[in-house]
Amino acid sequence: MAVVPRRSTMTLFSDAACQFSHRVRMVLAEKGVAVEIEEVVPGVVSEEVAELNPYGTTPTLVDRDLALHNTMVMMEYLDERFPHPPLLPVYPVARAHSRQYMHRIERDWCASAEEILRGEDFKRIDRLRQELRDSLLGVSVVFSEKPFFMSDEFTLVDCVMAPLLWRLDVLGIKLPNVRQAKPLVAYMQRLFDRPAFRASLTDTERSMRG
Repeated sequence: MAVVPRRSTMTLFSDAACQFSHRVRMVLAEKGVAVEIEEVVPGVVSEEVAELNPYGTTPTLVDRDLALHNTMVMMEYLDERFPHPPLLPVYPVARAHSRQYMHRIERDWCASAEEILRGEDFKRIDRLRQELRDSLLGVSVVFSEKPFFMSDEFTLVDCVMAPLLWRLDVLGIKLPNVRQAKPLVAYMQRLFDRPAFRASLTDTERSMRG
């Protein structure tokens, strides 16, 4: 295992357009953490990132002698290292539910979004767009019951959802102007209006929506 070079400040190696980098930037902004963000060129692995991360991927988070390269681990680490405001529930059962939600969002929705963005198989891409749109609409009612994802409080689950929802335009997904979509659209606006969310956006991400 490589020795992590000590840095004087926490550093996030981040892709300006990547939903996974975005979610970590969002947690950092919610926590008000002083962090040095180094934007990487997509597809180019610098020597430093290669030394820190065996997969050469972004995001990569460095904190003193620690280097992390899994976004879920990063998010929970930041929540524990900077406990205020808390972004996971206190009780074990509720925390387990949150982790399960994040796992399902990543597996069912974020993975589809990444495949759409790669755009390698046009016929499959059209099907994935329809499936993702319909699946999001299917959970819309959840947001008429609680202001955040299955919660009265903003959590890490919302930090996973927000970057995905912000990218719907670039994914070619348009939500219909129907009653069913209104709770989801209102939820999106609550997320996007958060000062921390606005602070987490890169110039590239700001250009993703009008």
